[in-house]
Order: sequence, then C-alpha cells, then structure tokens
Amino acid sequence: MAQKVIILLGPPGAGKGTQASLLFDKLGFYYLETSKLIEANVMSAKEGDYAEVGGKKYYFLDEKKLWEQGILCSPPFVSFLVRQKIEDLASDGKGIIMAGSPRTLHEGEDQVPLLKKLYGSENIKVVLIEITPDQTIWRNSHRRICELMRHPILFSEETRELSRCPLDGSKLVRREGLDDPETIKVRLNEYKERTLPLVEYFEREDLAVKRVAGNQSVEEVHRDILQVIQ
Repeated sequence: MAQKVIILLGPPGAGKGTQASLLFDKLGFYYLETSKLIEANVMSAKEGDYAEVGGKKYYFLDEKKLWEQGILCSPPFVSFLVRQKIEDLASDGKGIIMAGSPRTLHEGEDQVPLLKKLYGSENIKVVLIEITPDQTIWRNSHRRICELMRHPILFSEETRELSRCPLDGSKLVRREGLDDPETIKVRLNEYKERTLPLVEYFEREDLAVKRVAGNQSVEEVHRDILQVIQ
C-alpha cells in the first residue's frame, strides 16, 4: 500500500507541531520537522558557512538572523533542505508528516511536484488548522519548549508550574526573541502574506485543503484531522 504525505498548515501557535507528533504516534509516519532541519544548520553556523542553491549562495548566519526576527528563512534554502529529506524518506518507503514546510509559494511549487512524483496526488493530504490572530499571540507568548528534545509544552493550569519536561526531564525554556509579542506579530504577517497563498496553490494542483478548527482541545483537533485525512 502506498504511503501518504500529510501537510499541516496554520498560523504560529495553531498546534501543528503537537498534532504532527500525535499523528506520528498514531500512524507511524516520519515527522519531518523543518524547524529542526533549519536549526541544525543555522544555530551553530560559523562565519562563511553557506549552501549553494540554483547558483546562489545562502549564508547560514544570514538565515539565522531572519529566523530570530520571525521572518521566514529564504525559501530556496529551506526547500533545498526539505527536498533532500523527502527523497531520503521516499526511498525508504516512509510516509511523511510535514508541519513546517512548505510555508511559501516557492517552497510549494518546488516540493509539490516532487511529492506527487514520489507519492502520487491521491496520497497527499493537506489540513489547515485555523485559529485567530489573538489566539496566536496568546499561545506563542505562553509557549515553552524543553531544552533537550525541543518538545512544545502546552500552557494550562496543569502545566503552569512545570519547570521540567515531563517527557525527558530537561529544563523548560522560552524561545527567546521568537516568541516575544512583537516578533509574533511579524510572524503573523509573514503567515498572512506568504503562507496563506499556498491554499489557493494546493487547490489549483487538485489537492483539497481540509479546514479544522484549532480553538478546540488537542484531542478534538486530533480527532477532526484523522477524520479529514481518511
């Protein structure tokens, strides 16, 4: 049976990472975390490190500055990293959950033909998790992740006083800068201007975009996603 690709779209704080992790547990697909691919390359970059894509050099420290400001990294650079991973996973016969890319039209136009070729259009499922801008700002400004594995920890009355990750025991930290209110507003604008146009692109490519209300409980959102990807 052919493996599937599940693409999760949504504004910052919509719960894409949380739902991707749940889908990984449920379905066993590989969770392709674009943020980790980027971080692995740019966060420890040295002066002069670069990747050459389409004849142009993308310097890792420049990409790191964009990342820290809440601006999306250069699409050709991101897509270069993601395409390599997609090809590796397809060759291993693995299904994929994508929650961090594509985030721009360039990435979509670069990755979707490859995904169609490797997995088939009928096996690509796109889900848009919708929340309001106010919910984005609140969720991200209260967001914490664990220092070791970078798990996101949902903020609630039960987790408010936690100082250690219940999964791996490492310290819980805020993503300094990235989740500050002003940076979140930049990220929201990036989403509106650069990511939302992907919805029309997917539909033009005959890939139906299924919408799910993200203001429900994690369990309810997960249930709805499972329903729409069947």
